[in-house]
Amino acid sequence: MTSSSSKAGNNSYDYAFKILLIGDSGVGKSTILLSFISNSVHDLSPTVGVDFKIKMVNVGGKRLKLTIWDTAGQERFGTLISSYYRGAHGIILVYDVTRRETFKNLSDMWAKEVELYSTNQDCIKILVGNKIDRDVERAVSREEGMALAAEHKCAFLECSAKTRENVVQCFKELMLKVHRQQRNVFLMVLEVPSLLEEGSVVVKQQVLSQKPGYHAPRSRGCCS
Repeated sequence: MTSSSSKAGNNSYDYAFKILLIGDSGVGKSTILLSFISNSVHDLSPTVGVDFKIKMVNVGGKRLKLTIWDTAGQERFGTLISSYYRGAHGIILVYDVTRRETFKNLSDMWAKEVELYSTNQDCIKILVGNKIDRDVERAVSREEGMALAAEHKCAFLECSAKTRENVVQCFKELMLKVHRQQRNVFLMVLEVPSLLEEGSVVVKQQVLSQKPGYHAPRSRGCCS
């Protein structure tokens, strides 16, 4: 989590979070993102590689800057995408309720990628079944989605990017959990100062960056 000390202007924010959308190609990740960002939906070409959008939201009385990364979901981009897991605060795992293979791949491939590449042990995950507007074509039941989410300790929602049903709720629930988690980590470290001595460098920097007046030390060159 990055804290901003600037309070002026429309672009000011209290904290910045990195969010990932992952899942098979064609499950509707880009449409979900577009629906959330612009409140509109139109036909999209498949994402190539990785794209990202920025959205400012208010949660718990704080202004949050969300950088939301939309991945292609195609296996040939796996090596490229792996670097984008680094430092993610929240991950949305998306499947298509009308295509059972996209649901199966969440366990067989995507959940394993998260475990392998995610560097944030406090990362919040939410499992999202998209395209519930096509319920007559449903191949994955809501109960199956809930069971998989419980297995991987994720929150769970079903949505329709086309009708925008539950799209905003998906991001809102994720951000409430992310914000609460980061606040709890901060309070825990304040209560147990020894964690600052025993914790990793990354944890120290994330926690200290939230303290007013703190500035990360600059790296020294060989002649400094």
